[in-house]
Amino acid sequence: MPRQIRFNAFDMNCVGHQSPGLWAHPRDKSWKYKDLDYWQDLARTLEKGIFDGIFIADVIGYYDVYKGSNYHAIQQAAQIPVNDPLQLAAPIALATEHLGIGITASTSFEHPYTFARRLATADHHSKGRVGWNIVTSYLESGAKNISQGGLRQHNNRYEVASEYVEVLYKLLEGSWEEGAVRRDRENRIFTDPDKVHEIGHKGKYFEVPGYQLTEPSPQRTPVLYQAGASGPGKAFAAGHAECVFVAAPTKSLLKAYVADIRRQAAAAGRDPRKILIYNLTTVIVDETEAKAQAKFKDYQSYTSYDGSLVFLSGWSGIDFGQYAPSDPIKKVETNAIISVVEHFAGEDKTWTMEELARWGGIGGLGPVFVGSASHIADTLQEWVEETDVDGFNLAYAVTPESFEDAVGYLVPELQKRGAYPTAYKPGTLREKLFGEGPYLPASHPAHAYRDIEAVKRREADEREAGVSRLAAGR
Repeated sequence: MPRQIRFNAFDMNCVGHQSPGLWAHPRDKSWKYKDLDYWQDLARTLEKGIFDGIFIADVIGYYDVYKGSNYHAIQQAAQIPVNDPLQLAAPIALATEHLGIGITASTSFEHPYTFARRLATADHHSKGRVGWNIVTSYLESGAKNISQGGLRQHNNRYEVASEYVEVLYKLLEGSWEEGAVRRDRENRIFTDPDKVHEIGHKGKYFEVPGYQLTEPSPQRTPVLYQAGASGPGKAFAAGHAECVFVAAPTKSLLKAYVADIRRQAAAAGRDPRKILIYNLTTVIVDETEAKAQAKFKDYQSYTSYDGSLVFLSGWSGIDFGQYAPSDPIKKVETNAIISVVEHFAGEDKTWTMEELARWGGIGGLGPVFVGSASHIADTLQEWVEETDVDGFNLAYAVTPESFEDAVGYLVPELQKRGAYPTAYKPGTLREKLFGEGPYLPASHPAHAYRDIEAVKRREADEREAGVSRLAAGR
């Protein structure tokens, strides 16, 4: 049997997500992002196509690197205006039975104590179908607008993220024991106080002494997604993520990335096959090659040169507005998404600004595949076989048309080949993805926080030993 291919829908609670300028296409409905019926209709379409989930991206801040201004970002709706992603979990859950709901939230801008409650609430409301995409954020404008002055350095952001998830694990995994909630009407005991514990966290970046505000949700810790592609980002993903998103434009880059993630996961004591890796991809598919190519040409006529470079400047931290369209790009070290620059520099050819803008005009940083369902199915199977990737995070060019086309043309073709699921597995999102229990497995670092009292004793011993070593050094 051929290897099963998995899909997520890649979207954002905004207008111009990955294809700036295509909001002007007459069939595009991304302007309806404010309407819950848009999201519920889309979710039902994706569930019909047996998508693993809808992955909702987010940014805090706005893209103001290009030409030193946010003028073109605002003009082209390049991820602004943008609404809160977590508020979509409940309406999507109400409209569907199986579809996973991946929500992006930043460790740079959300305090772990209050976020733990929001995340657990969404997991309760969806009956365990929520995932959390852990990001560290890359926009200086976001940090400045919450009084941080500016972004921390790249590696330091992952140091903060590591402590952040530690706090989440303590709250979600260890604060409430199994069976703490009794709902004992006869003895008038709803929760057994002896089974609810303060976490007593006192770290470098966070001090959280108390206990989780919610009772354990169906998954305790929702499914963990991560999308970092730099060195620290890959190390973090290998240690914590269950689903990893990457935006590799070529098979060679994707193959190296997948192998590195699986190698690092194994070194961390995790099963490398229990990490699902999805590559950002845009598919433009129709009944025939000719119709698909005509559709692609039509879409290209709506792309925005400025809008594309708004994104690429924001993602890389390089103001591409300082160059003429015919100028070549050069590798520049930045404090933004370093992997973006590495992708550009790693190509064999020399890129001009015009070529770069055209490449980024549809689908962002991932590849764009155009053709009949048979042609694209061949291509996706080839990528899976040659790179060991598990699936694809499908972005749209025109929404919901791109997703409807994938469900109507591509999914049946893959199912006919035995290369795509025909039904969902029962249970929570984690059970659907991995076929095991609803909680994180024993091999995951979160498991170590289930006995919070033992964790606190161990941390106290470590602190005391540290003081003793310091005293001995004196």
